[in-house]
Amino acid sequence: MPGILPLLVFILADEIWGTETGLYIAVAFGVIQLIVIYFREKKFDKFVFFDTLLIVIMGAISIILDNDIFFKLKPAVIGVILVAVLGISAYSPKNIMMMMSGRYLKGFEMNGQQQKAMQRNIRIMFWIFLGHTLLVFYSAFFMSKEAWAFISGILFYLVFAGFFVFEMLRNIILRRTKPQEEMLAHVDENGKIIGRISRTQAHDGTKKLHPVIHVHIINSNGEILLQKRSPAKKIQPGKWDTAVGGHVSFGEQLEKSLERETKEELGLKNLKFSFITKYIWKSDIESELVFVFFAEHDEFKFKANSEVDEIKFWSFDELKKNIGKNLFTPNFEVEFVNILSKMKKK
Repeated sequence: MPGILPLLVFILADEIWGTETGLYIAVAFGVIQLIVIYFREKKFDKFVFFDTLLIVIMGAISIILDNDIFFKLKPAVIGVILVAVLGISAYSPKNIMMMMSGRYLKGFEMNGQQQKAMQRNIRIMFWIFLGHTLLVFYSAFFMSKEAWAFISGILFYLVFAGFFVFEMLRNIILRRTKPQEEMLAHVDENGKIIGRISRTQAHDGTKKLHPVIHVHIINSNGEILLQKRSPAKKIQPGKWDTAVGGHVSFGEQLEKSLERETKEELGLKNLKFSFITKYIWKSDIESELVFVFFAEHDEFKFKANSEVDEIKFWSFDELKKNIGKNLFTPNFEVEFVNILSKMKKK
């Protein structure tokens, strides 16, 4: 962190030339650092300025009063400020750290899972900073200058390095032990792939548009097959829905997705699919680019599975009587009114 470099320079210079000379060198270093950052990044670094200003104020007090306790407390004062920022971010609705990341990492968006992980890390860092700040206070009053210098500088980095190594190893273990999550395509309104997202990201409320397929199966009597969603489903459990519906995996062609989902959910193979239309469906948690197909089939040997609890053919009259009675998924009701009814008329 460039902002605390003046402090580290002072600690080194103080050991060699004494407090007063160390103060001059540290302040000069801070001023030069401010100038370099300004010309290189075209911005005034407030953190470096604040750090240098604290060195001037507390160093001057130490020299005037001939007591270095004031200067020793300077890292603890910074620690108190950081603990306050982290504490507010970790345990209040106002996440200052999250707002700062949005300011300095423009164009970078975190999904719900990443925000949750960041919130966890902020809480851990709060307790690390709090413990370190209390230790700096203690060392300033009751320990030697060498011990204070180690605690206020090197120890902090050792503890922080240990935390990051632990987190890195933890993430490696989680990736190896956690089942691989399905990846989906992030698309624009025309279906052009613009990125890749996980299944979790597709349903985390950020509403990144992703492709799905719906297949309406119609028998020779003109009845429409519906599936009853498993009660274990997170979305619309226990409701009647399109015969086949599912996400298109990243890199998967629509034809392969149709075959895979139809086999997984109904155990059917070799159906002839006809494309009807596509549209965008938005709910509270997601946005889907829905590709709608239909196929003709009569005979079934169906077994309930983790995806589908039951299947049943419905006549158009039955469907019309039950629309709006909370039996069907909202998505299916929209398709029935806007697509299937028009097909029936044709």
